[in-house]
Amino acid sequence: MIRRSIMVLAAGAALLAAATGAAQAQTPRNQCFLVSQFENWRGGGDRTMYIRVSGNQFYRLEMANNCSELVAPGAMLVNRFRGSSICSPLDWDIRVKEFPGSTAVPCVVKTMTRLSPAEVAALPKKQKP
Repeated sequence: MIRRSIMVLAAGAALLAAATGAAQAQTPRNQCFLVSQFENWRGGGDRTMYIRVSGNQFYRLEMANNCSELVAPGAMLVNRFRGSSICSPLDWDIRVKEFPGSTAVPCVVKTMTRLSPAEVAALPKKQKP
């Protein structure tokens, strides 16, 4: 009985360690930035947005829903941040307008990925913020 309890506890500890490692892998330490460092953005399609932070950092935001307003000519970002720093998709509350006076449409961020210099260089010019 005691041996079985120890095995169950060991299995539970292993699962907890794996879950903690996965959560840490989803938000690398160098992925966070201050809201005040956000500079510019460009739509990369109905579900993709590229942002520039502090001049030389670029991120790709993948949306959970279609957000065709991202690529509309004259699209305007109406963002309400949920704090002073951005570290994960949960920190975004993105809304996009097609033109002044139109209704802002929510775009739910599914993933946030910091781009490598090679990935930034490979971006088409019209998608680079």
